[in-house]
Amino acid sequence: TSVFLTFSPPPPPPENKILVAQRPLLIVANKTATLVCNYTYNGTGKEFRASLHKGTDSAVEVCFISWNTTKISSNSNKEFNCQGIHDKDKVIFNLWNMSASQTDIYFCKIEAMYPPPYVYNEKSNGTVIHVKGKMGKTPIQTQEPQSAIPLWIMVTVTGVLAFYSMLITAVFINYWQKSKKNMYHQSDYMNMTPRHPPYQKNKGYPSYAPTRDYTAYRS
Repeated sequence: TSVFLTFSPPPPPPENKILVAQRPLLIVANKTATLVCNYTYNGTGKEFRASLHKGTDSAVEVCFISWNTTKISSNSNKEFNCQGIHDKDKVIFNLWNMSASQTDIYFCKIEAMYPPPYVYNEKSNGTVIHVKGKMGKTPIQTQEPQSAIPLWIMVTVTGVLAFYSMLITAVFINYWQKSKKNMYHQSDYMNMTPRHPPYQKNKGYPSYAPTRDYTAYRS
């Protein structure tokens, strides 16, 4: 018989990992917003960088802050008024003079820069910052005046008029054809009344009566 012994590998060491938590929605009514990025880190890094990104693809870096044990520095995008503050296990981004066009989703990114290994947090769910206000002048939409008569009534009336027009035309054509036929029938009959020949001297007798001979009665 054979005996097989299996050995389980030792558990992996704790990961050098950064986790970030953000509130899902931030409504801005006075053009000023404060976005807090809470994070946990179980590594040995001494130099960090935190940045705020705008858009679903995080294409725009709004501002950032970097720090170590002795120094803190920050910078902001020219299109935004933003400043970052580091406070223990969170980074606070203050934004002011915001406009409605800056309404979007924002993501926090925390990086452990030094010493190696370099790590950064996985993308969080982000925070939707909704800035109240007018996006700009809304173009005035002009609507064409609607007819007082509904469309279906106009279509019905047009159909009825067209039907009666066709009916009257058909009756007129039928009457004209019958009148024309009657004219042809009347022309087929001849006038059979006898006529007197011209220069008839004896108008008392018809032209076809024989002339009597009165000499036979003389004695």
